[in-house]
Amino acid sequence: MDPLFSIITVTWNAADVIAPTIKSVQRQTSSDYEMLIIDGASTDDTLAIVRKASIASLRIFSEPDNGLYDAMNKGIAQARGRYLVFLNAGDRFADDTVLARIAMLTADNPGVIYGQTQLVDADGNVVGKRHLTAPKKLTANSFLNGMVVCHQAFVARRDLVPEYDLQYKLSADYDWCIKVLKKSPANAYVGKEPIISYLADGMTTRHHRDSLLERYRIMCSHYGTLNATLRHLSFIPRYLRRRLGHSANKQ
Repeated sequence: MDPLFSIITVTWNAADVIAPTIKSVQRQTSSDYEMLIIDGASTDDTLAIVRKASIASLRIFSEPDNGLYDAMNKGIAQARGRYLVFLNAGDRFADDTVLARIAMLTADNPGVIYGQTQLVDADGNVVGKRHLTAPKKLTANSFLNGMVVCHQAFVARRDLVPEYDLQYKLSADYDWCIKVLKKSPANAYVGKEPIISYLADGMTTRHHRDSLLERYRIMCSHYGTLNATLRHLSFIPRYLRRRLGHSANKQ
């Protein structure tokens, strides 16, 4: 019998960060999942650490890939679960009941089940909230406000998901979420308590400007250039508030 969830974790030389991710999966009170490690031919101890975890439903695929989103496409191709959870190396479930809480919302077969995200450091200490909050009601148009749901907190029904568009190197997840929402018949909100602890040092964080430019292109393709441009102009005050807040925190 196929599992309810496929937890897909992409790794490449992630020995320094993979252990907390694995432990957060092991601690889930729900066991109705498989875990897929999609590894880009790591040369460190990543795979040794994963194998020591002895997760019964674990499947490991290790071979060279063409980047994060190519690896995620491989995960989709291998997944057997009804719903997909992308939990990147270094990220973790916010508590032990996350999968159980999500499972309770699957009875009505929503296309997307989603929730809130908190930011953590490498030691798992909460360092803040995302600058965007997931709305109580989610539609494709919600993403006109940006990536309002963190990709790891966006659990999608497998029969609705496309492959990630590999023309986008940093923000293919933004495009992917919009495409899924356009096909989703209904979406379910887990609630205000975070379901994902996101390691605040991801690829998009390190390439923030390039990621924003990609997101603008994606927004134009889905909502039209005029809507995308006007919406980006409205983002300027939000951007300035964040910059001022970061400056104040450094003082």
